[in-house]
Amino acid sequence: MNLESDLVFDRSPRELAVAYLCLGSLFVVVTDLAVASAIGSPSTWTPIQAVDGWALVGVSSLVLYGATAYQQRRAVTARSELETSNQQLQVLSRVFRHNVRNDLNVIQGYTDLLSDRVDDERSRECLETIRETTDDVVEISEKLRVIEDASPAPPSGRVDLVDAVAEATAEIDRADVSLTVDAPAEAWVRADESIEYPIREVFENAVTHNDESVRRVDVRVTETGSTTCLEVRDNGPGLPDDERAVLRAEEETPLSHASSIGLWLVKWMCETQGGTVGFETSDDGTTVRLRFESVDGPASTGSTEDADGWRQCGNDTARSDAVADGAQESAADDD
Repeated sequence: MNLESDLVFDRSPRELAVAYLCLGSLFVVVTDLAVASAIGSPSTWTPIQAVDGWALVGVSSLVLYGATAYQQRRAVTARSELETSNQQLQVLSRVFRHNVRNDLNVIQGYTDLLSDRVDDERSRECLETIRETTDDVVEISEKLRVIEDASPAPPSGRVDLVDAVAEATAEIDRADVSLTVDAPAEAWVRADESIEYPIREVFENAVTHNDESVRRVDVRVTETGSTTCLEVRDNGPGLPDDERAVLRAEEETPLSHASSIGLWLVKWMCETQGGTVGFETSDDGTTVRLRFESVDGPASTGSTEDADGWRQCGNDTARSDAVADGAQESAADDD
């Protein structure tokens, strides 16, 4: 079907109009002869009787020519604008990732030098603000690199989603985070290794954008038919309405824009992996659901306990107890 479409739409408007005119004229003759045969007088048919049909075909071929020529001009214009936009994005991304980042590294270096020379508290606070701001911009450049390097081709590999979650949760193992993980022994999905970026971003958002004294993060991995879902629920302030509206509309406007590129990274990277993203916000926090296509994993090798000891064969895991115990041991050591 795609080959046939290419053969049709690669033709010029004139070729399409001429082909339509020839086929239409032939169709008029064939139908007139068929009608004449049906009423028993094919010998009385003359070309003059097909003039009306030919006139209709001729007018409609002119309409077809005009419509296809107009659409072709629009397609050429759209293709040219798209190529220009892609070039602009590549230039902006390269400038931001290299030139701007190099300048930020210079700012960070001088900030560190000044911090050793400044004595008053107010100046130290200003320098710390400069350092935090430059760190945020550098982090954005890293996320842009991840998005730019992502392959648009459909993923052909498979990844154990439970292992990917374990690696992401290991990075937020902190005393002020209450983490629970409910997951099967393994859950294989169709994806490649870049799936770690949106998963890591979801956990980072759940912890970073949370001002509670105890930051609760509840994680579930469930398999339903051909789909595997990762659900991350936190007790933070929730996703603002304007940010959710931006993600639903898939575009930013001057009056509505996302405050961070992280949410776009989650959305784009999941869609690149053939998955989907869903956000649900309530008074209790935010729930993010990442869904991927389930695939068969390798044969079981017996025990599935990982290096962190939080995943056991055939059982779900409640890792919050381990985190709580670790926090208590840390407090005991401090005492």
